[in-house]
Amino acid sequence: MEFDVVIVGAGPAGLSTACRLMQLAQQKEQELTVCVVEKGSEVGAHILSGAVIEPRALNELFPDWQERGAPLKTPVSEDQILLLKDDKNAQRVPNALVPKTMHNEGNYVASLGNLCRWLAERAEELGVEIFPGFAAAEVLYNEDGSVKGIATGDMGVGANGEQKDSYMPGMELHAKYTIFSEGCRGHLGKELIAKFELDKDADAQHYGIGIKELWDIDPAKHQPGLVLHGAGWPLSGGTSGGFFLYHAEDNQVVVGLIIDLNYSNPHLSPFDEFQRMKHHPALAQYLEGGKRVAYGARAITKGGFNALPKMTMPGALLIGCDAGTLNFAKIKGTHTAMKSGMLAAESIVEALAAGDQGGNDLSGYTEIFKDSWLYDELYRSRNFGPAMHKFGSMLGGAFNFIDQNIFNGKLPFTLHDDNPDYAQLKPAADCPRIDYPKPDGKLSFDKLSSVFLSNTNHEEDQPCHLQLRDPELPLRDNLPKYDEPAQRYCPAGVYEVVEDEDGKRFQINAQNCVHCKTCDIKDPAQNIRWVVPEGAGGPNYPNM
Repeated sequence: MEFDVVIVGAGPAGLSTACRLMQLAQQKEQELTVCVVEKGSEVGAHILSGAVIEPRALNELFPDWQERGAPLKTPVSEDQILLLKDDKNAQRVPNALVPKTMHNEGNYVASLGNLCRWLAERAEELGVEIFPGFAAAEVLYNEDGSVKGIATGDMGVGANGEQKDSYMPGMELHAKYTIFSEGCRGHLGKELIAKFELDKDADAQHYGIGIKELWDIDPAKHQPGLVLHGAGWPLSGGTSGGFFLYHAEDNQVVVGLIIDLNYSNPHLSPFDEFQRMKHHPALAQYLEGGKRVAYGARAITKGGFNALPKMTMPGALLIGCDAGTLNFAKIKGTHTAMKSGMLAAESIVEALAAGDQGGNDLSGYTEIFKDSWLYDELYRSRNFGPAMHKFGSMLGGAFNFIDQNIFNGKLPFTLHDDNPDYAQLKPAADCPRIDYPKPDGKLSFDKLSSVFLSNTNHEEDQPCHLQLRDPELPLRDNLPKYDEPAQRYCPAGVYEVVEDEDGKRFQINAQNCVHCKTCDIKDPAQNIRWVVPEGAGGPNYPNM
């Protein structure tokens, strides 16, 4: 199938690209064919974010979004920043001492999945074709090496690699320009970064793992628009991260924990840190007596400005969290992802209007990106993450207050952290074991009951989408040195070391995978390669 533009991923970046392409084409009375492929069973099924959404990009894309019924209905009413000193005590940080990037006046507590569903409706109204349930499995190249498009994965292939009765071959989608907006650690984006050396002038990319739950709570405890952020307990030993608890609409709160994936103790389990964190009185006061209704996890690209790769290559653009446009100083990536997509649309329409037949390196994108508020915002926050990594939460927070509130992000130097997250683990023998309490079934839960709430489903008889470059490495190297950390860093119970009468084996429960990508990022040997499973597989998040 031939299109002018093919977009991989129906997240905020991809859908904003699609909408802006068609808006500009209509303004210029230009014929344009645009297609979006989405691996989730529906738009929004794989979308997970906090989320407090800054509407800056949405204001530009659809100035009348409120009249059109966009699902941003709960304005932030109050910000609170807490430091959890231990398992009982918390100290509130005065607003005057909080970096201004953490203030949320004018923002909205919302479901990013629902916003993407709304954006998809707008895109289809403008004439965009959206294909949910089709996973982009392969990048296609022209003879000159430029990107030609993508191929979706075959359906109905058994675990043995043979075609089943339900076999359906994948489709080739060719385009003048292909937009890769797969979200954090997109597997095709990863391939393109390596092939075109897009990151050769960038710092190492950094990541976090975000784990989130949606709760129905007692209406008497509900404060619509209250936004809590915090750090401290239970994280220790140099592990950095922070929690969030947002009061959304309909007597619901979202609660979650983000842990930086540069942690060094292989005994650490992000999932279990989150479960015990909810017992702190600062959070439990809202959750007690409530009911957990959804669970999910997703890695976050948080290297910021210093880790941005080149975003253009012959025939293609890399945008949104696939490129790493999230502003971690704000803990927000929706408005930046949307803006990167809108800029991509502008550069493509301009090129095609000038007679471009595709396959070129759109240097015009780089120019308009550098002239945009997106570039300026990311530049001003460039020191935020490296400061936290170098100096820790307390000193790093103090540095960021000075950088953001006094110098407005324009200190005359740039901090760097060029150490990849996967290389930070220390040997298990050198680190303290962590004794996690058993879940109580009221505030804390186990992994399998959590995965059940994510509505995750994969066709069981299919090739494993979690590929080991060396199948012997987990037991040979990772187990003796790191006590095989995949057992703990995966928030869905995918990886196990099982012992039976035949000895130990490394077991992959791929059907549990919530597509968070943590294994692809954190494995110390970089031995695990995440590729797409059969289309529509994975979580089915309702409004996460």
